[in-house]
Amino acid sequence: MKPAVVILLILFSLPAPQPQPHIDVIKIDGAINPVVTDFIHDVIKKSNEVNAECLIIQFNTPGGLLKSTRLIVSDLLSSKIPVVVYVYPSGSQAASAGVFITLAANIAAMSPGTNIGAAHPVMMSEGGGSNKKDSLDIMMEKVTNDAAAFIRSIAEKRNRNMEWAENAVRQSLSLSETEALRKKIIDLVVTNMDSLLVKLDGMETKTADGLKTIHTKNTEIRFIEMNTIQKILDIISDPNIAYILMMIGIYGIIFELSNPGSILPGIVGVISLVLAFYSLHTLPINFAGLGLIIFAVILFIAEIKIISHGLLTAGGVISFLIGSLMLINTDIAFEFVQISLGIIITFTILTTLFFVFALGKGIAAQRRQPTTGSEGLIGETGIALSLINPNTPGSINVHGEIWSAECTDCEIEKYNKVIVTGIKDLRLTVKKSD
Repeated sequence: MKPAVVILLILFSLPAPQPQPHIDVIKIDGAINPVVTDFIHDVIKKSNEVNAECLIIQFNTPGGLLKSTRLIVSDLLSSKIPVVVYVYPSGSQAASAGVFITLAANIAAMSPGTNIGAAHPVMMSEGGGSNKKDSLDIMMEKVTNDAAAFIRSIAEKRNRNMEWAENAVRQSLSLSETEALRKKIIDLVVTNMDSLLVKLDGMETKTADGLKTIHTKNTEIRFIEMNTIQKILDIISDPNIAYILMMIGIYGIIFELSNPGSILPGIVGVISLVLAFYSLHTLPINFAGLGLIIFAVILFIAEIKIISHGLLTAGGVISFLIGSLMLINTDIAFEFVQISLGIIITFTILTTLFFVFALGKGIAAQRRQPTTGSEGLIGETGIALSLINPNTPGSINVHGEIWSAECTDCEIEKYNKVIVTGIKDLRLTVKKSD
């Protein structure tokens, strides 16, 4: 047998090299939104495909969307590899939607100086009379009951304290890391990542694929981050950023329409609006609020064209403020999904000042004395180019133009200064200049 054939047979008979054991680590620091959901979903999927020892999620969140939370919890519960949620560093929190995600982890850990809890959903809709209040109370009760049942099922699946989990939703309870450990909400309290890896080594946990023993000793740690596009989309998914982008877009488009050919404001406005629409698409938008904001802009523009002595501007300000307050629909979300009242008030004031300034300039322009054409010559100073008296009309130079002129009660010598007092049949009436 030829040596080459023998070598090939030996190579094919050797076992395939096994992938090096590793642990995937990601960091979630901020609100839970669709971008974060997609990122976690992709990482869990890839970690399962390469059979990582476990996935560690360094966690710090004030809350997020309920729909996004459900998707993340579903991924955690169906993962074939252990998923560890680690609330870290000190000062971090797993609040609101973060409670659901932490409880859904195979192993939940917290660092000293952190807290977990306050998972009660909120609504910001108010007013409308007793009937509307009763309707909102019923809706709030339904949302709360649904969230309570959801978190109880998670706690039961992971053998955690179901009673506290439900009270975190119904009563907005919150615990420190030591209290959470004592009440069997979490599994570990560790100071840093190295300590966590030491504690995890040899731990056994139940996954969707059965019991799994975690091995962290001499295991490679792989840190996975969002790509650039995901980071940008994550930033603009903040409701405050979305609101600011929308305002910049509106201002840019209005400026471009009022000053055709400026180009830059139009480009910035369109890009800002596209990014704002993407961000608003990921948020629970109240289209009535968006409609009021658009209506307010229409009123502001109309005030510039139609003088209503401020009535249209006042209506625009009221519509803009109410629309901004109504823009985010919080019926299906947790605490973080709302626009800062300070930002709303600031942009309301800036928008009002902007259009009032534009309105003032428009009125002043309409009341200003004409400065072009024949009527713009009245009151201007010129030079007599010939003798002018009641019996002899002459000519003058004014604004670099030569006009026929007359004076009915005076005599003006050549090269004397004159003041234009009127115009009739393309002949100027003048008087001596003092």
